[in-house]
Amino acid sequence: MGDEGGFAPLSMNNTGAIEAILEAIEKAGYIPGEQIAIALDPAASSFYEDGLYHLRSESRKATAEEMVTLWAEWANKYPIVVLEDGLAEDDWDGWKLLNKTLGQQIELVGDDLLVTNVQRIVRGIEEQVANGVLIKLNQIGTLSETIAAIKMAHKAGWGAMVSHRSGETTDSFIADFTVAMNTGHLKTGAPCRGERVEKYNQLLRIEAELGDAAIYAGRKGFVR
Repeated sequence: MGDEGGFAPLSMNNTGAIEAILEAIEKAGYIPGEQIAIALDPAASSFYEDGLYHLRSESRKATAEEMVTLWAEWANKYPIVVLEDGLAEDDWDGWKLLNKTLGQQIELVGDDLLVTNVQRIVRGIEEQVANGVLIKLNQIGTLSETIAAIKMAHKAGWGAMVSHRSGETTDSFIADFTVAMNTGHLKTGAPCRGERVEKYNQLLRIEAELGDAAIYAGRKGFVR
């Protein structure tokens, strides 16, 4: 497991991790793509150098166009509903191509690209580089600015995914915030440690409190 409770295998190639997840889904008795889908965060900025994407496990370098082709192949092969940071944070032209290619098929979420910043979100909307934004409350700094970012995303027809941080605590506020802002989806890691599990426990408590009024969006919660 990685810092955020995500699946982070050390000895697999790029597609091996997805194949392992799909195998686990099926062994657990679920149907991939119908009951459980995949959200990817490749953090492309971390392997972007000198205008190219360094795919070290494959010993090759790729252009933005080649990365878009790769993601399109994966989106057609695997039950992927979200691709977060599929390209580097300053590769705006690449993001435009990515959104043009996959924006009608899956949710393309900007994290490093947009950093919960209203000005960058405005640019993203105007240039049509994505269709979703990751929301981190302590990244932008205030609750009012966070709410403004979510409202702006929703007004543009974008998704807004509230997220935890790598250095998390057992505070469950983002679960309440996600429901209150009607974002439809929450990124808070695998249920493997207390700081991650507590958010899911809070969602269950909220569901119990709402009773029949609680609505689970499922795949409809994702923009595409």
